[in-house]
Amino acid sequence: EGDTLIALPSSGVHSNGFSLVRHALFDMAGYTVSTRLEALGDRELGDVLLTPTTIYVRALRRLFDARLVKGVAHITGGGFIENIPRMLPTSLAARIDTSSWTVPPIFPVIEKAGSIPHHDMFNVFNMGVGMVLAVDPRDADQALSILAANDEAGFVIGDVVARTDEGVELR
Repeated sequence: EGDTLIALPSSGVHSNGFSLVRHALFDMAGYTVSTRLEALGDRELGDVLLTPTTIYVRALRRLFDARLVKGVAHITGGGFIENIPRMLPTSLAARIDTSSWTVPPIFPVIEKAGSIPHHDMFNVFNMGVGMVLAVDPRDADQALSILAANDEAGFVIGDVVARTDEGVELR
């Protein structure tokens, strides 16, 4: 309890939720892989969806060597809701400030095209966060410095709190 949660940005959808992506964008909205959307910087939808997944091993290794990381959650299928609680004891929860990062534009496009409830987006997709780390608050600045020195843009997204109901509190 009290640990700081640091996020590492995703490069996009990664490999999560493509059945829902396909249904929302292609079946419901009628887009194609060649569709260009202003919200995506006029890039072709297929190019945005196929952005390679970020690999975090180099930056994480430096944090592990420094013994700064107390927990790690890869935000894959199951999004925030299923993955973050796996790194915490059952008596604790993650309190996440969803305004602490900019969600990449592909996610609001998917949400709107598929009429997907906002909360559900955090249960399926990474919403721009590929990895979450729990660190002692006294080590947060050092962890962020190590990430930056390894070309990884970490940022604080919340903290670990006593669990009252859900394993993840989105605010």
